[in-house]
Amino acid sequence: MGNLPAEVTSFVGRERETSLVKQRLAESRLVTLTGAGGTGKTRLAVRVAGEVRRAFADGVWFVDLTELHGSGLLVQEFHDADMLALLVTTALGLREQGNEPPLQALAGRLADRQVLLVLDNCEHVLPACARLADGLLRGCPDLRILATSREPLAIAGESLVVVPALPAPPPHQRPSLAEMSRCESVALFVARAVAAMPAFALSDDNGDAVAELCRQLDGLPLAIELAASRARALTPRQILDRLTDRFRLLSWGRRTPPARQQTLRGCIDWSFDLCSKPERTLWARLSVFAGGFELDAIEGICADEQLPEAELLNLVASLMDKSILVCDGPRDGQTQTARYRMLETIRCYGGEALHEAGEEAVLRRRHRDWYQRLLDQACAEGITDQHGYWLARLGRELPNLRAALEFCLSEPGEAEAALLLPVSVPRPYWRARGLFSEGRRWLDSALGQATAPTALRARALMVNSHLAFLQGDPAAAVRLLDRAEELARRVDAPAVLVYADFLRAMAALWANDPPAAVEAFTRAWAILSEAPDLNPEPSLDMRLSVLLTLVMAAAAAGDHERAGPLMTELLAMVEPRGDGLDRSLVLWVGAYADWLRGDLRRAAEQDLESVRLKQACESDDRYGMALCLELLAWITADQQRHSRAATLLGVANALWTDVGSAVTSYPHLVGHHDACRRQIHDALGEAAFADAFSHGQSLARDDMLGYAFEERRGTAAPPREEAANPLTRREQQVADLIAQGLGNKDIAAALLISQRTAESHVEHILTKLGFTSRAQVAAWIAGNAGAGGP
Repeated sequence: MGNLPAEVTSFVGRERETSLVKQRLAESRLVTLTGAGGTGKTRLAVRVAGEVRRAFADGVWFVDLTELHGSGLLVQEFHDADMLALLVTTALGLREQGNEPPLQALAGRLADRQVLLVLDNCEHVLPACARLADGLLRGCPDLRILATSREPLAIAGESLVVVPALPAPPPHQRPSLAEMSRCESVALFVARAVAAMPAFALSDDNGDAVAELCRQLDGLPLAIELAASRARALTPRQILDRLTDRFRLLSWGRRTPPARQQTLRGCIDWSFDLCSKPERTLWARLSVFAGGFELDAIEGICADEQLPEAELLNLVASLMDKSILVCDGPRDGQTQTARYRMLETIRCYGGEALHEAGEEAVLRRRHRDWYQRLLDQACAEGITDQHGYWLARLGRELPNLRAALEFCLSEPGEAEAALLLPVSVPRPYWRARGLFSEGRRWLDSALGQATAPTALRARALMVNSHLAFLQGDPAAAVRLLDRAEELARRVDAPAVLVYADFLRAMAALWANDPPAAVEAFTRAWAILSEAPDLNPEPSLDMRLSVLLTLVMAAAAAGDHERAGPLMTELLAMVEPRGDGLDRSLVLWVGAYADWLRGDLRRAAEQDLESVRLKQACESDDRYGMALCLELLAWITADQQRHSRAATLLGVANALWTDVGSAVTSYPHLVGHHDACRRQIHDALGEAAFADAFSHGQSLARDDMLGYAFEERRGTAAPPREEAANPLTRREQQVADLIAQGLGNKDIAAALLISQRTAESHVEHILTKLGFTSRAQVAAWIAGNAGAGGP
């Protein structure tokens, strides 16, 4: 019984969501499926309703509330619960009765009926729909409602299920065709493409294009279906190439779907029309962000007299309720800061609205300026114990930093701003993330446009040289250093010349000439000590950088008498900054010096303490972590623990690979690495060395650190034997309800199954347990619960 629409196309994926919605329906009388337009809320609701229909003796009834939209009804009637009640009454095939108010009459007709009511597309009549649902649930004890809406009904007892986009293949990976076909978004594309062109098949030739299509369409089912419908005329690669104008490309030739589902634009137009004017303005302005963004950025970029800052939090919450914004919640271990994002399709739509409003250039410039200020703040605070926070924050903001730079490079008159952005990025960020190539590309592009001979250009050349050194490209580094130094002298930039002295010393160290490096670092240190106001860039903290590398050079030169006092000075310098990234770097240098002078125990202690500090401040210093594990392997080899040392080399190699670098980035350390490898290989032999090295490479990140600390992981308790509980999962649920005193009818209602199925489960339970009464089942449940559960 009922009027549930038939499914005319295959239902792909959504096993987890289907199971979750059924579970929620068993627990709550009102379940609302929310999510952005095009995520497939209606299809999921219809599928779930079809699977549970046997549990509702009086049927499952589907009501499409979009029938009110544009039907000629007065605007005020959209917010009248009685008007909706009339629509539901008609959908259920009931006749209107007398002069009783329609909602009251409908509740009376359904009061003793076991019905599942599916209310589809509630968002444009939300207040009336909320009153309708509340009135029916209060007056109809056996009624359950499954609603779909782009925002919640927000009434008592409502259980929300967010319907996300489908999972898409991960970026920067090339899964096998078998793995790709199991990805739900790809499976949906293939299913709909086959429906459009039966000869279509996923293959090595089109697999990458299909995967990228699903990624660029955010896994949005409607967008994927619309794209797949083009398979009759275009290959996946051609569809992908034309995706820049996605709203024109993704239209559907069929006439049967609702207008809002015949084109992607129609779907999002529907959401846009439901927003207030301030909400539409904020939606458009938020399109300037790339990736995620936080509330302080929204307030700093989007607020003005048109959108006062005091109103933004409420507008953000409203856009979340309407499924325009998604809140990922706090992801940073040090903060409890929520982060927001939009699906790319939603963002593109907002970008068009921003352009049409004539605000695009203004908002992109505000965006650029705000992120420049963020970098300045990171530089000012990053030399404190906030290192970890800033590295994590800038890591999250990388897409926005890229977008700001792209704006500067594409907008006339912004060349100097394009140069300032990458120069302002704290150097520890490039190093920690191993993003040397990206930093150099940014600088090369900006230097190509900002050609005026300025101190800023000299600084940019110097930063570019430094990144080249860290990347293990000393030839390019020296060329850039020569250009930077010449320009700094020409424009009289003494601060940049101090930076040049530091890099000259670095060049000597990288050339594996420790005595020359000690001499050069000593000169740079003397200049800084005599004229600290020449510090070229607070964020780089030149004094710390010079002293750190001076200790390394002195230790490498065998001048341990000099390295010791310098280490004491280093520790005193970072002491006020707490146990952060600076202290971690200092401890690693100390461990390196101790290892060179043969104090293996102290070297290991300091090296592992460096790792602990990196973990504690959550800096995600992958580059520094690779150095720590590399040094630990050398120490361990000298302790004659060769198999463990080989595994640690494998761990370090995996970390180097993760940051896109290698120990060869430090030419003065390569000899130590090669000597360690030979020592282990000679002790173990080829096969044993390869096995241990491979094991280290394969360890997960947490396991890597556990191995480094030699943690003794506890053995998990063995799983309970199946024989201890002969019941299936469903039978166990039924048995639990028997123990609560429920009869078969109530069990059927609770689990959304038919009464006959409930009776069958009870019979099976009695047979399996060898019981003859429900009381025995209840006693068995109580006994097992007392023993820790069945």
